[in-house]
Order: sequence, then C-alpha cells, then structure tokens
Amino acid sequence: MQLFNLKLLSEFAGTGIATDRYQLIDIFRGVAIVLMMVYHFNYDLVYFALADFDFNHDIVWLGFRTLILSLFLFLVGVSLQIAALRGLRTVRYLRRLAYVFFSALLVTAGSYFMFPQSLIFFGVLHFIVVASLIGLLFVRWYWFNLVLGVALILLAMMVKSPFFDQPSWQWFGLMTHKPVTEDYVPLLPWFGVVLIGMFVGRMIQGRYSESLSNYSQPHFLARLLAFGGRHSLLIYMLHQPIFLGILYLLFGFV
Repeated sequence: MQLFNLKLLSEFAGTGIATDRYQLIDIFRGVAIVLMMVYHFNYDLVYFALADFDFNHDIVWLGFRTLILSLFLFLVGVSLQIAALRGLRTVRYLRRLAYVFFSALLVTAGSYFMFPQSLIFFGVLHFIVVASLIGLLFVRWYWFNLVLGVALILLAMMVKSPFFDQPSWQWFGLMTHKPVTEDYVPLLPWFGVVLIGMFVGRMIQGRYSESLSNYSQPHFLARLLAFGGRHSLLIYMLHQPIFLGILYLLFGFV
C-alpha cells in the first residue's frame, strides 16, 4: 500500500472535499499556494542565516502571513459549504480528512526534528481537521455564519485570558501571548474566517453556480495556478523538504 494515495491527496486540495471543480476557486487556492511558498522560502533563508527578516514582529511579514492564512481558510469554508450543498459523502469526506490528519502528524514530527523547542502542535493542517469537523454543524446556516464568523474574529481580537495559556487550551486561542511554536493557527479567530467562507460558498452555490461552472480560463498561468490549487495538500507537504534540501546542498548549515 502506498504511504500516500496521490489521487486522494490531489482531490483533497487542502479541504478534504472532492467536488466538480470550479476553476476560479482552484486559481485562488493556487495563488495562496504561491504566496505560501514565497513566505516559507524566505523563512528558510532566515533559518540558514542567509537573511534577517523578523517574522514575529515585522508588520509586513505578519500581514503577509495573515493574508495567506485568510485566503486558505476562507476557501476551506467555501469548499466545505459547496460540497455539503451538493450532497456530502460522509465516508469519503472522513477518509480524506484522515489524510490531512496524518499529514498534520508528519508536520509535527518533522518540526520536532528541526525545532524541538518550538514544535508545531496546532498548525494549519491541525486546524483544518478540527474546523472541517466542526464546520459540519453549520452547513445549514447562511447569514448566521457571516454574523458569527465576524463575531468570533472580533472576540479573538478583544478577549484574552490566562486560562487559555494552559497547554491543554492553547489550541483554542484567546491566549495572552503567542505560544512557542513554528506555526500556530488556533480555533479562534480562524474558525470565524471559515464561517465567512461558508457563507460565501452558500451564496455562490445559490446564485453563481452556473457562471462559475462555465468559467474556464485557458491562459497558461491560470491553468498552472489551478493545477496548484487542485494539488495544494501535496505541494504543502513537499515544498519545504525541497526548499530545505536545495538550501542545504548549496550552503549547508551555517
């Protein structure tokens, strides 16, 4: 048995949901993949002491990361809602979600090898697994998802409590400080972004489904971005080992 089922991973496309593809949505996800690769490559340059960017305090890099995450997780919500309205196949959905869970465990293991003092315990893949399960409770709602999504984001901006600094609650958010980890995507505020995506997904399926189904951009760049969007999980898992391997071969550990 293959360690990864490449067909399932490609269908997963970052959400665990296989649907009849909307090329425009795949293009947006492909854009997010490109931005993520740019971010991670610069992060790797810092790791090899080839650059001196401040990812933890520089407003440009913080804003860049927020943009990338927002786009990814917004599209998770859009795809989940569209799949639910088309008739979600529970067994296939959970099977694909299991691949993301397994990938999240690999990310945790890899981060422990490279950053034992700041391993990734609840990064973007861990979040997607949890949010995709909780999101199933909200697929019947429409405007409520928009209102609740905005409310959760505002809540996370305004409320911080030492209670959530406990290790067992750090995954939830609302901490008074960022935990020591290389990637942190807590449930709040980011589930709010997913809910907003679910609202837009319902709107798309109700009003613009035919238009998006007929949208097809033949330009090479659009098709390349859409290809990346269709295979986003696979790219996510492979790009960092490739970047790190190339930099190590060229420069070694500094």
